[in-house]
Amino acid sequence: MDEISTFAEIKYMHFLPENIDEYVVSHSAQEPQYLNNLTRETYQKILQPRMLSGPYQGRVLSMISKLIRPKTILEIGTFTGYSALCLAEGLQKEGTLHTIDIKEELVDFQRKHFDASPYAQHIQQHLGQALDIIPTLNTTFDLVFIDADKRNYINYFHAIIDSMNPNGIILSDNVLWSGKVVEPLQEKDIDTKTLLEYNKLLNEDKRIETVLLPIRDGLTVSRVI
Repeated sequence: MDEISTFAEIKYMHFLPENIDEYVVSHSAQEPQYLNNLTRETYQKILQPRMLSGPYQGRVLSMISKLIRPKTILEIGTFTGYSALCLAEGLQKEGTLHTIDIKEELVDFQRKHFDASPYAQHIQQHLGQALDIIPTLNTTFDLVFIDADKRNYINYFHAIIDSMNPNGIILSDNVLWSGKVVEPLQEKDIDTKTLLEYNKLLNEDKRIETVLLPIRDGLTVSRVI
């Protein structure tokens, strides 16, 4: 594993002993070359490159998508496009992935790497506020990945839940928030407060069943009943 990929893997605290974590990574599938290229260029040119999902979590996202075989995917929070490409690996032949982000300066970067992948024709980029864009998509979803501003996670959930197909899957990233969810809550920490409420919502909402996986910074898998 090259140096940049290694940095991408350590953006969050280790919830497993580090040697076990390294063993898990080394005995899991490796990312395709076009994703390695995206990672390298992200670290060279983009601020906050550690926002990347990273090779291990990317393989988890890919595996989940391949198991579901979704026809329609929604991603809320594109960044440089790494997770979108991982999720696209499981799309049906005529499937579509809609990905939404607010950063106009990243659109061309994303498109460059989408076009360098086998999934260029399947990925539709949307620029703007997700809560404004989601109602305009006029489709239902088999798989949704939420990885954007944490203070809107609950709003994103309510925006997509009625558009989920039966047995559809909602993936929510960063739900352990570097361990802050089990630490004393700071009064002005809106993101952690929202994530605590969000995790409670996912655990109690009768429309879904949920399991929280301690993968990297926490990944919740919720199945629509």
